[in-house]
Amino acid sequence: MNQRYRPNVTVACVIHCQGHFLLVEEEINGQRCVNQPAGHLEANESLLCACQREVREETGLMVMPDKLLGIYQFSAPDGLAFLRFTYLVELPQMQAPTPQDSQINAAHWLTIEQIRGITASHRSVLVMQSINDYLAGKGTDLNLINADFL
Repeated sequence: MNQRYRPNVTVACVIHCQGHFLLVEEEINGQRCVNQPAGHLEANESLLCACQREVREETGLMVMPDKLLGIYQFSAPDGLAFLRFTYLVELPQMQAPTPQDSQINAAHWLTIEQIRGITASHRSVLVMQSINDYLAGKGTDLNLINADFL
């Protein structure tokens, strides 16, 4: 019998303000990586609450997402599988990030040109894909996901 497919459920958040995107910097296997604030869904936690928690932990910002930007299935090179729910936050003005999570080295407001210039350090292809989807105007209402039965 084959083992049941159990992808890791994660959340991420594209945070945009005045032509800049907020990315976090961390070290993965000795390599500097950048990513949207992101992390794993915890037990009895809604996806929306997980997104807010991860943004708070990794940037210090208290936000309410505006949209669900996309749902992505991703297979990492190491064989791990992910189901990533990516949200969008539009801020009226840039706020100084203050990461609370010790695994986050820094958080940076970057332009799209700067982000494209460091693709080799993206945690995965989903970093750029999520931003491209934002730039293409994708996204849907938050009420698409029902957490009433947790």
